[in-house]
Amino acid sequence: MNKPLRRIAIFCGLLVLALLVRDNYLQYVKADSLRTDPLNRRVSIERYAAPRGDIIVDGNPVTGSVEVKHGDFKYKRTYKNGPMWAPVTGFSSQAFGGTQLENLDDGILTGNDDRLFFRNTLDMITGKPKQGGNVVTTLNGAAQKAAYNGLKAVGGKGAVAALDPATGKILALASYPSYDPSSFAGNTDADAKARNKLLKENNPADPMLNRALRETYPPGSTFKVVTAAAALENGLYTSPDQRTNSPLPYIMPGTTTPLPNEGNLPCKDAPMRVALQYSCNTVFGKIGADLGNAKMLAEAKKFGFDAQQFTPVRSNASVFSDNMNASQTALSSIGQYNTAATPLQMAMVASAVANDGKLMKPYMVDELEASNLDPVEKTKPQEMSRPLSAQNAQMLQSMMETVVEKGTGTNARIPNVKVGGKTGTAQHG
Repeated sequence: MNKPLRRIAIFCGLLVLALLVRDNYLQYVKADSLRTDPLNRRVSIERYAAPRGDIIVDGNPVTGSVEVKHGDFKYKRTYKNGPMWAPVTGFSSQAFGGTQLENLDDGILTGNDDRLFFRNTLDMITGKPKQGGNVVTTLNGAAQKAAYNGLKAVGGKGAVAALDPATGKILALASYPSYDPSSFAGNTDADAKARNKLLKENNPADPMLNRALRETYPPGSTFKVVTAAAALENGLYTSPDQRTNSPLPYIMPGTTTPLPNEGNLPCKDAPMRVALQYSCNTVFGKIGADLGNAKMLAEAKKFGFDAQQFTPVRSNASVFSDNMNASQTALSSIGQYNTAATPLQMAMVASAVANDGKLMKPYMVDELEASNLDPVEKTKPQEMSRPLSAQNAQMLQSMMETVVEKGTGTNARIPNVKVGGKTGTAQHG
């Protein structure tokens, strides 16, 4: 071979080598980034080429999919009783992505999760189209309906969280006002307008805010349950019927300001049972100041305060502050000052007391399953902490039962059922 031909052959060989290197780089090194690139429309087209799996409550789907008659996205999401279930499902939109369970379990719902590889391979061999799996929740439909309808009847803004104390299963998670995720599940101008109307800057009611998980409120007198637990756990008082050292009026430490009660109540030196029954600010404020910030903070953290919770949907951290003086600790111990809690957090407090002092991790997904209903993953109940001993929890249970039997919570009484609780109001804003 003469020299010019040899040079051309070498040059062509280098071109082929460069092509092979580039091809392997794109197919292996850059594969994931190209696959997930939002500008790669093929991915989105494939994503909406088949119906999504469903989110299940009480054995029935609360979601669905419908074929779209326009555009290149074949299916879009639908919701049954969308506003009621939005705090659980979140939304899945062709234009705006997804939130909450629709986002966190998207791989299962679309059928793209690695754990569905065997199922997808079998379907491919047998000629079946790829199908999404299902997310089976812990929610109770009747409890959710009662919670949502109750909030709707009252109006305003609010939320409800209900747990199974023994397992941590979330039975109800309602928020009001709410929204219908179906209204912007597509990819049209109408969907964009519908979502725009729901945004906080355009709707002061902020219906897309999941108040059960993402809004913190002053817990007010409901926090006195935590303060009572701290008193028992630290030995400040050993019985719910032991008289407390609680003067009336009670002047907050370092101030000339009395801590008021709501009316002329029998709060002077009242036992904790009576103090909880009448919701005595003076008794529980002084308990908090006597214990001190460090002990109150430690007890609050055992109940889950100052930490985010993942259900798996994230819940904002509730707050009990550090580095407070005695009067600030007194106010925080009655659920005021900087103390703030999500509805889920206060449900966790009640559930730990009801479960003899054992706090279970809250969760809303019971099981993930493949399209043929084979289990993919099952959630096991998990203990988070023990905020109080079984003995102290049982004493606190009896105190909360007194609140409902003949205290501020008599509206919660149910004939022939033993009910415990704690009412609470707070200054907010």
